[in-house]
Amino acid sequence: MGWASPAVLPIVLLVASNLFMTVAWYGHLKHPTAPLWSVVLVSWGIAFVEYCLAVPANRVGHQVYSAAELKTIQEVITLVVFAVFSVVYLGERFTLSHLVGFGFIGLGAFFVFKSPLG
Repeated sequence: MGWASPAVLPIVLLVASNLFMTVAWYGHLKHPTAPLWSVVLVSWGIAFVEYCLAVPANRVGHQVYSAAELKTIQEVITLVVFAVFSVVYLGERFTLSHLVGFGFIGLGAFFVFKSPLG
């Protein structure tokens, strides 16, 4: 069981896939003079690795989670990974507005996992 259980493994794989996708989508922003064609090709290669992790995450995770829950998990992970990446790698500030906006998304995630209302 442990980290390889159908409840945990998808989360581990989604964290890893989001690390790759965040680098693919935003890593090139520190290299604004790189030719766009090379940025697209490199990003596409990085995104391939992301797909190799995300697809199995969803396949395994669907044994335990609904599709809506899997998507919600992925979005919350994406926000956390992006927030850390933008501060650590891109050197951008994380503001109160970001925190409030992400908090509202987190509130939405709470309702996805809450038993049906009404």
